[in-house]
Amino acid sequence: MFVGREKELAELERLYSTKTYQFVILYGRRRVGKSTLINQFIQNKQAVYFTAVESDSRRNLELFSGILMKLRGIESEAMFSSWEKAFDEAALLSKKRLVLIIDEYPYLAQAEKSISSILQHYCDTVFKKIPIMIILCGSSMSFMENQVLGYQSPLYGRRTAQMKIEPFGYGEAAAFVPKYTLEQKALVYGISGGIPKYLELINDSLSIKNNIIKNYLIITGYLYEEPVNLLKQELREPAKYNMIIEAIAKGATRMNDISTKTGLDSSAVSNYINSLISLGILRKESAVTEEKNKRKTLYRLADTMFIFWYRYVFGNEFSIVTGDAESLYDNEIEVNLNHFMGPVFEKMCAEYLGRLNAIHQGKVLPFKIRQLGRWWGSNPVTKTEEEIDLLGVNEKLSSALFCECKYRNQPTDLSVLNDLLAKAERWQEYKHKYFMLFSKSRFSKEVQTMAKKRGDVQLVRLEEMY
Repeated sequence: MFVGREKELAELERLYSTKTYQFVILYGRRRVGKSTLINQFIQNKQAVYFTAVESDSRRNLELFSGILMKLRGIESEAMFSSWEKAFDEAALLSKKRLVLIIDEYPYLAQAEKSISSILQHYCDTVFKKIPIMIILCGSSMSFMENQVLGYQSPLYGRRTAQMKIEPFGYGEAAAFVPKYTLEQKALVYGISGGIPKYLELINDSLSIKNNIIKNYLIITGYLYEEPVNLLKQELREPAKYNMIIEAIAKGATRMNDISTKTGLDSSAVSNYINSLISLGILRKESAVTEEKNKRKTLYRLADTMFIFWYRYVFGNEFSIVTGDAESLYDNEIEVNLNHFMGPVFEKMCAEYLGRLNAIHQGKVLPFKIRQLGRWWGSNPVTKTEEEIDLLGVNEKLSSALFCECKYRNQPTDLSVLNDLLAKAERWQEYKHKYFMLFSKSRFSKEVQTMAKKRGDVQLVRLEEMY
């Protein structure tokens, strides 16, 4: 089943339809669906799809040669004498529009150190004169960004387009489990992190409990060791990265806190964190409107599946190995699901605001948001620490949207709205203030009455966000 990626497919089709030389860099973290996207795109097209392997240059050239020979209708184990000869053959095939894909390009670049320089030469001479569309694809984020797109790369400046493939948002993730309720779909989004490979593992004919147990809480489950395996593939010291991720997943979000929790030196933690950010596992977060304030910098897990795994799987191996999965789920996971879903729901709300901000008709926001994010800091009047779940601003219009996101079973009551209104009082620099409450459940009658009376408050339930 192919779900989503309409924009990415449309862009690839647009580039293909030019019938001219195109050189596309397509990358993203593992399991995000890059190969699935490419396979969907090349249906009914003449294509050479080569996936590099972790071997030497000769073995990769042998595999590449075999694919080229097969496209010509030749069954032969003969191998081209060099990569240049193989690319000459690909150029001959391009008399008719050809898509040439090299997947897992970092493996090839490690096996053949000169491959980027060879490709550079062909892009500058042979390929740019023919109707070939080249796609270089890779999962090593740091390699693709630094060694392919970076200034020091021989391929720098040769690309005609680049595409970073991101995990699915809530709406696309929900499409994988059509039988589920909205709340169950939100949970699936949270525990999968929007990664297509993990979403495919969820069977919506089973309960959430059974899906979590079969994928996470038994030793044969696909996701039982998934984060650890991903770290081993990408990093040299997975044990130390494990410590850092666990500390962040359990609430340590500042550099000093992470260093204290792990017992690692702050400078070492900083280097490890930068590596995790480059892999798309962590993200650096600043209070919106205060991006330059280093004291307001936090580190959070970008992947909510990692949050789930490090909270409920990591450290509970004994229960899993001994077959005590049901008790682990009932006593530690199910009772804490709303707490786990809090940050996930904030992410869903941000996605919803992003969609509203992009439309021009129908239900729209009171102004165009130019900055959106969380805010935290001290209130100079009350001398207390405050947080705003989401704050959207447009400085030119002197407008701000204050949002509160509540993922809980009971109705959102008037105290939540009053607290949000009080927090907004300190923001005197904005002439126009608007408010939005997001709720998993209903809103109390008092909230609905006040929102209608004021006119500057919008109420959004989970069912409106799909």
